[in-house]
Amino acid sequence: DALPICITFQRFFPRYRHVCGMTGTARAAARELDEVYGLKVPRILPRRPDIRRWTQIAVLPDAATKWAEVAKLAEALSKSGAPVLIGTRSLDTSQACSAVLRECGLHHALLTAEHVAQEAEIVSGAGQSGCITVATNMAGRGTDILLSDESRRGGGLQVILTELHGNSRIDRQLCGRCGRQGDPGAVHRVLSLDDEIVTSEGPLATGLMRLLLKVGGARLCHLGMVLLQIRQTRRAERGR
Repeated sequence: DALPICITFQRFFPRYRHVCGMTGTARAAARELDEVYGLKVPRILPRRPDIRRWTQIAVLPDAATKWAEVAKLAEALSKSGAPVLIGTRSLDTSQACSAVLRECGLHHALLTAEHVAQEAEIVSGAGQSGCITVATNMAGRGTDILLSDESRRGGGLQVILTELHGNSRIDRQLCGRCGRQGDPGAVHRVLSLDDEIVTSEGPLATGLMRLLLKVGGARLCHLGMVLLQIRQTRRAERGR
């Protein structure tokens, strides 16, 4: 039998005569797109102004406290008539979040790689007033969550970011699910010191983040997390 031929995306895509693309987060990857594919990244201004709100950052000491806060926030937002999208980093964290929501009696939809067949149905209902959807950041990407008139009056789609990724581009993709085409919406960031962005750096980083949270509060601790995120992004780039 013939052996399968393996090829990377970086070698596969240039085999096309024409290569192009469009995304709202391309500027962060401009250097890579130029070096690998010889593609420049021009900026296209949005057709309508971005009216999203970015609320105050919350950083909690542990995961249990974070999920309790996420459930409390999701309940309040859904009762106000807004649809809620809770973004998670992995299937395990989606299930942990879902378990807490069930304990609180909050009806919700769960969108992960295990629910591919139901993805279109879940996404189509995610913009309805009061609807709560839990989704891994990889699930449902590239699709618009359409808002009902009642949802717009309730404040638009409310995105809850529950963890930072090693690559900030993934976080921006999640936050970009709301406020599309000038729609109303808001981004809420609820993080914890048990998040992988912190724990993957070892006990020294965890101890430093706890000190920053105690001394400088959520804003300073979040800045420390962003620095860890930049460190991990550069490490991944060197490893490519």
